[in-house]
Amino acid sequence: MNSKSFSEKIYKLTSKVPKGKVTTYGELAKALNCKAYRAVGTAMNKNPNWPKVPCHRVVKSNGQVGDFASGVKKKIKLLKKEGIEVKKGKIENFNKVLYKF
Repeated sequence: MNSKSFSEKIYKLTSKVPKGKVTTYGELAKALNCKAYRAVGTAMNKNPNWPKVPCHRVVKSNGQVGDFASGVKKKIKLLKKEGIEVKKGKIENFNKVLYKF
């Protein structure tokens, strides 16, 4: 049995999301063969390895930015700095910038 914790697995996957792309809590859960979307969110909120693990690139499946431990404004600023367009709290061209595992 794999000794890595759920959070460690999520962090490893999240670190693969490149600049200019976003992924969702659901895509991360699906990549681990589970439906623990909320647990993914909890792991992102407690991420001790930011920015190495770019949790700001994880958004809701409807394209909304979602929460961020350092505040939503900071999350949007970071995403925009990486070339992600955000309007009214939603990712523009969501399907174009969505990273799937």
